[in-house]
Amino acid sequence: MLTMINPAGYPVSPFYSQAVEAKAPRRMLFVSGQVGVDATGYVGADIGEQARIAVANLNAVLAEAGMDKQNLAKVTIYLTDESLLPDFMQAAGESLPSPPPATTLLVVKALAAPSLLIEIEAIAVA
Repeated sequence: MLTMINPAGYPVSPFYSQAVEAKAPRRMLFVSGQVGVDATGYVGADIGEQARIAVANLNAVLAEAGMDKQNLAKVTIYLTDESLLPDFMQAAGESLPSPPPATTLLVVKALAAPSLLIEIEAIAVA
């Protein structure tokens, strides 16, 4: 059985859920890509700010499911330009769990809106 999760106070989209929880064989949480836009719709001004917002959004989804960053099993990070990597690591590197989860970082041509520089999706297990 799957449970769709959208944190209270965040906009609900008709096109996706913030996360989908599957409870077998273990409790797993599949987190949709979190971007550098906060709950009020504010888009971070640069990669550092967008990275901090995207990680905060990821943490909000994890908390809504009763999990935290230590439950992250897999993280996929999308950046729109490879030159953003150092500033991303400086802004968000310490926010990710230690030891780190399995991680993939991709440089992509674009994300869902031209102003977006980063997207982070994840799988968490409890």
